[in-house]
Amino acid sequence: MPIIRLSDNNTLTIPAEVAKELGLKPGESVELTPAEGGYLLARHLPPIAPSAPVPLAESINRKNLATPFRFIKGVGPKLAEALAKKGIATVEDALYLLPNRYEDRRELRKVGKLRPGHTEVFHGEVLTADTVATRGGRRFFEAIVSDGSGTISLKWFHFNPAWQKKAWRPGRKGIFTGEVAQYGYQREVHHPDVEWLAEDESLATVMARDPFNFGRIVPVYPLTEGVHQKTMRKVQKEVVDGFAAAAVNPLPADIVTLNGLIPLPDALREVHFPGESATIEALNEGKTPGHRTLVFDEFFFLELGLALKKRGVTLEEGIPFAVTHKYTKALLQLLPFQMTNAQRRVLSEIKGDMMAPHPMHRLVQGDVGSGKTLVALMAALVAVENGYQVAIMAPTEILAEQHYLTIHRWCEQLGIAVNLITSSLKGKARTEVLARVADGTAHIVIGTHAVIQEKVEFARLGLGIVDEQHRFGVIQRGLLKKKGINPDILVMTATPIPRTLAMTVFGDLSLSVIDELPPGRTPIETRIFFESRRPQVYATIRDEVGQGRQAYVIYPLVEETEKSDLKAATQMAEHLQQDVFPDLKIGLLHGRLKPEEKEGMMAAFKNREIHILVATTVVEVGIDVPNATVMVIEHAERFGLSQLHQLRGRVGRGSAKSRCILLTPGRLSEDGEKRLQVMEATTDGFRIAEADLEIRGPGDFLGTRQAGIPDFRVASILRDGRLLEEARREAFGLLEQDPALERHPLLREELVKRWGGRLELAGIA
Repeated sequence: MPIIRLSDNNTLTIPAEVAKELGLKPGESVELTPAEGGYLLARHLPPIAPSAPVPLAESINRKNLATPFRFIKGVGPKLAEALAKKGIATVEDALYLLPNRYEDRRELRKVGKLRPGHTEVFHGEVLTADTVATRGGRRFFEAIVSDGSGTISLKWFHFNPAWQKKAWRPGRKGIFTGEVAQYGYQREVHHPDVEWLAEDESLATVMARDPFNFGRIVPVYPLTEGVHQKTMRKVQKEVVDGFAAAAVNPLPADIVTLNGLIPLPDALREVHFPGESATIEALNEGKTPGHRTLVFDEFFFLELGLALKKRGVTLEEGIPFAVTHKYTKALLQLLPFQMTNAQRRVLSEIKGDMMAPHPMHRLVQGDVGSGKTLVALMAALVAVENGYQVAIMAPTEILAEQHYLTIHRWCEQLGIAVNLITSSLKGKARTEVLARVADGTAHIVIGTHAVIQEKVEFARLGLGIVDEQHRFGVIQRGLLKKKGINPDILVMTATPIPRTLAMTVFGDLSLSVIDELPPGRTPIETRIFFESRRPQVYATIRDEVGQGRQAYVIYPLVEETEKSDLKAATQMAEHLQQDVFPDLKIGLLHGRLKPEEKEGMMAAFKNREIHILVATTVVEVGIDVPNATVMVIEHAERFGLSQLHQLRGRVGRGSAKSRCILLTPGRLSEDGEKRLQVMEATTDGFRIAEADLEIRGPGDFLGTRQAGIPDFRVASILRDGRLLEEARREAFGLLEQDPALERHPLLREELVKRWGGRLELAGIA
């Protein structure tokens, strides 16, 4: 803190450079603390003010939005129960249950003009209708419909024959809706919607009778079993007409205007029941002003919460570590290789954060094999040099053990005590380790969730390192933080995370990327092989082993189960040893081995005592054997993209050409085929991550839903990336001007409502 002296006339003048250093803005006050020969100066940060009373109209709106959904006209107990499973409990929930697509039913199209690949609405008369059996014995129900301009086949593959035959009588007329497909010369619609015409009833009468479903662009809602679209539209019309006006947007007027947003009630009406001027393309792509407004609103409050959390971190008093090089320099001398430029750059960013007087919150992203563990260890040594402890938290026991094996090997030579805590550590051994953690003799503590359990007490925790962050929520990070007094937090992931997703999930963290692989790495050739080419795969393995190399064979399971046709690692290891490679040495590595058995097996493989290592996904992270040049992944279609990429990263670590063979029986789902094709096409972790995100969507991509971050009801990270950046800029900018949201009480109220108690994690709300 700067020291300022009183002038002769007992006034204080704050020099411009001091004001800048303190971040003072005109009109802000300072705190003075008497000090030797003058006063210590600090910027006065007002506490976040208690919420202002909510105006009466706002209070009424909130009450209306909280109306239970079951009280809406047309919602019976059965429908209420079905939608409760989708999380629809109040009218506000229903307002934000948006259509997932739209159908243009403004005009009926002639059967002869129906377009394959489009959802069409057409009128016609049933010519024939009956159950049909294919040569293979598969049965389906088919009706042929015509309007004079052409005929089309309507098909059902799940049906009740008696009911279907009764409903689809030849001569009956109706309005049909469905997606048109083309098979050869024949156009078909599978499981169409139908609105039957009464005897002598005109088309105009039917369409006027049902204005929700005809003569307009119609919303199509995501449904649960037993809920019909017609019912859903009727109910949602009641909700929108009765309650959309209660959804008032507390965003400041200048942000609304600048970003081209419309009032929230109008946005909700537009996305549920679009007007005549709407275009079907803009609606289905989520690009209408209504969609834009709802997405921006959702992203803005997410980013405002993250901005507050980030600000809370920078305002908290942290540990200003000194970099003495006592251990870090010694470790560099022990290493048989040089650090890459990317590792050095990221390490200097981490050291800069650690030397600052506020807590570090940094995310380190690095592709498979980029050397994140070494960077984390160097950061840990800085903390140990300063007399502090370090906690390293990994999502699985396997990963925690592998970190322990790697780290304790180096630290032993430096005289640093490393301890492992997992849920399988029991009895006396556990008590002893906990005592060492509590009295500070354990310098580095590595473990799973066990590290953040109540019974684990640290003497002086200075740094928490979280590995594979996407498998932990924000809450776990917060719990780790509470094990010390504002310790630094370093988060690592080997899953390359697309920028938009990183901004959303880790928006309260600074980002570092290790974007360089250690020298000597060779590109990995990846090929898909079907089961019929298994002999060729075995020949490739034998050829590589003949040249003095080694191979991995990866299986999804440890033991066969009755319900699964997957080959199990244990049985297959025996089969390979006895029937395929009787002259070679084959090892087996899986999750149920004891830590010392795993360590022994990995050491034997590394020392070339084993030619082929048969393993489950325990090798996904942490094993470094440059002599291994072939990886065969059995049932590759069963693995996720990021997992396949992680596994592949175990080869290609030396100078010899490496290959990864994705073995599959050939019965692939559409997603399975896409995943394997992406693997074959690229080894770039970020391209793989983007593809993975597209195939699986954000929820699955993250492994688990991020505890502590509000759910998205409207926004799509993939579709709305640009809007996310705009909302983030506005949220962070607003907080710069009004750090405690004192001038925006309604905004603050809404923020607390959406985030619940989760802001507390950063010591803010």
